[in-house]
Amino acid sequence: MIHTDRLTKRFGTVTAVDGVSLDIPEGEVFGFLGPNGAGKTTTMRMLASLVSMTSGTGEVAGCELGKPADELKLRQRIGVLPENVGLYESLSAYENVAYFGRLHRMDEPTLRQNIERLLRMMDLWEKKDLPTATFSKGMKQKVALARTLVHDPILLFLDEPTANLDPEAAKTVRDVVLDLKRQGRTVFLNTHHLEEAQRICDRVGILRTKLLTVGSVESLRTGASGKHTAVRVDRPSEQLAATVRARLAPRTVELSGDRLVVGVTDPEQENPEIAAAVMAAGGRILEVSQLSQSLEDIYLKLVHEGGAPA
Repeated sequence: MIHTDRLTKRFGTVTAVDGVSLDIPEGEVFGFLGPNGAGKTTTMRMLASLVSMTSGTGEVAGCELGKPADELKLRQRIGVLPENVGLYESLSAYENVAYFGRLHRMDEPTLRQNIERLLRMMDLWEKKDLPTATFSKGMKQKVALARTLVHDPILLFLDEPTANLDPEAAKTVRDVVLDLKRQGRTVFLNTHHLEEAQRICDRVGILRTKLLTVGSVESLRTGASGKHTAVRVDRPSEQLAATVRARLAPRTVELSGDRLVVGVTDPEQENPEIAAAVMAAGGRILEVSQLSQSLEDIYLKLVHEGGAPA
């Protein structure tokens, strides 16, 4: 659905996006993470053919980026929700969505059907005739999302769709994204909310001008420092750790507070052996658990230390 090779954007002497290569298959919810100024929005705008690329190549929804003949075709296949929703506030919710549906040259019966379905989904049907100037930020975001979806795009670009929303409105937006996923749509999601990315994204990419890493949340969490089993014991000591270390070699065994932390490859297979080694060394086990870095830990490490570009 999305393929880029060394996609780059420069504004004068400033490189906003540096050599980003991505492959995003059809039906995937892909989360793009990074600090302010990392190039997330610029990348999204290049993929949606809203700004030109400086160098590199890309194909989105079967259309070649930078090819004038493909630009209109791409517009018909994608939906874009910018961070600033930009509604016509003197118009009603219904009129806002209808206006953009007509720009896509939708036939009126389909347009009316889609508007009603989407506004009901957003719990806005009863307010459809009110001017959006009277709406809260969350309600405006829902109207903008309906506008983005009205022409049934196969690929969605969503830029910070839950930013500054109350929990209920944010949940509605997340539910819509998950419903799109069930329908087999592809979603490219810029977000600062790491928990949100962890909940709804199949894979995430972390950007700081360069693409630092790409993978599923689980693969990033376990791949960053490997898997570890933590055994909490009654009377921890360096002597106990040394005895367990000798029994479990060549695995690493470290004492951390009241826990022995053991490096593992397959916890399900190895944990019984680890527990047996601790008990044989005279340790009294209180708890066995798995350790892995959070997505926040990985994100902060890569963004602040740079990491190895993907």
